[in-house]
Amino acid sequence: MTEMLSYDFMQRALLAAVLVGITAPAVGIYLVQRRQALMGDGMGHVAMTGVGLGFIFQTSPVWMAVLVCVLGAVTMELVRSRGNQRGDIALAMLFYGGMACGKLLVSLSAQAGAGSLESYLWGSILTVAPGDLAVIAALGAVVVAVTVGLRRQLFAICQDEDFARVTGVPVRVLNLLLAVMAAVTVTVAMRVVGLLLVSALMVVPVVAAQQLTRSFAATQAASIGLGVVVSLAGVTGSYHLNVPSGPAIVLLAIAVFAVFSVIAAPLARRRHRAGAGAGAEPGPRVCDVEIPSPTSPGTTTPERGAGLAQ
Repeated sequence: MTEMLSYDFMQRALLAAVLVGITAPAVGIYLVQRRQALMGDGMGHVAMTGVGLGFIFQTSPVWMAVLVCVLGAVTMELVRSRGNQRGDIALAMLFYGGMACGKLLVSLSAQAGAGSLESYLWGSILTVAPGDLAVIAALGAVVVAVTVGLRRQLFAICQDEDFARVTGVPVRVLNLLLAVMAAVTVTVAMRVVGLLLVSALMVVPVVAAQQLTRSFAATQAASIGLGVVVSLAGVTGSYHLNVPSGPAIVLLAIAVFAVFSVIAAPLARRRHRAGAGAGAEPGPRVCDVEIPSPTSPGTTTPERGAGLAQ
C-alpha cells in the first residue's frame, strides 16, 4: 500500500475514485427510481462523440464530452417527455450514432491511438492527469450539490410527475436538470470507470443498498458509501493486477450486490414473521422525503417510497 501511494498517478487515481464513487450513486438513485437504469449507458455512447471531437480539435476530450453529453441528455429528455411511439427508435439512433461517430472521429485523429480510446471506454488509472482531477472535482461538486440539495423535489418527480406538477413543482425544469446531471456524471466517471461501464456504477450500488435500507435517505447515503468503497477497492485491485479499473470496480459492485441479496432474504422473512405475529401485514416502506400536499399549500405529506427498495 505504501509503495502504491508513493506514485503521483495513484494518488490522483484514488482521489478520482472517491469523487466518482460519490457522484455516480448520487445521481443513479433517481434513475433507478424512474426505471431508467440504462440511461447512463446510452449517454456513455453519446459521450464518445465528444471524446472524438476533443481529439480532432486537439482540446480536452473531457470538456468536449461534457458539452456533447449534455446536449444528448437534453435531447433524450425532450424525446422521453413527448412519449410517442417513435421515441425508442429515436433514442436508439442517438445512442448508436454517438458511438459510431465517436469511433470514426477518433480514428481520423492523428493524436489518438487504440490505447487512448481504450482508456476512455474501460477506464484507466494511468490516464487521470492533474487537470482531469480538477475537472472531476468541480463537476462532481455541482452534481452532489444539486442531487442532495434538491432531493425532495427530485424525489417527487421520480415518484409521480402528475402529483408533483399539481403541487407546483417545476417538473419540466427538474427533469432537464436531472438529465444534465446524469450526463455530467457520465463524463466525470469515464476516466475511472470507462464510458461502457459508467452506468453500472450509477445503478449497482443503489440496488445493492436497497436490499438492506428502508428509506430514501438511507438508501442514498448507503449507496454513496458503497460507491466509494468499491471504487477505491477496484482502483487498488487494478493497480496490483494490472487490469483496467472500470471492470474491476463494476465486478466488485456486483459481488457486493450478490452478498447483500443473500443477507436481505432472511431479514425480509424475519420482518414478515414479526409483522404477522403482530397481526398486521407489512406495508410499503415509507420514505423520509416530504413533498407539498396539493390539498393544503402550507402542509406536507410523507411520500411513500413504494418500489424504491422492493
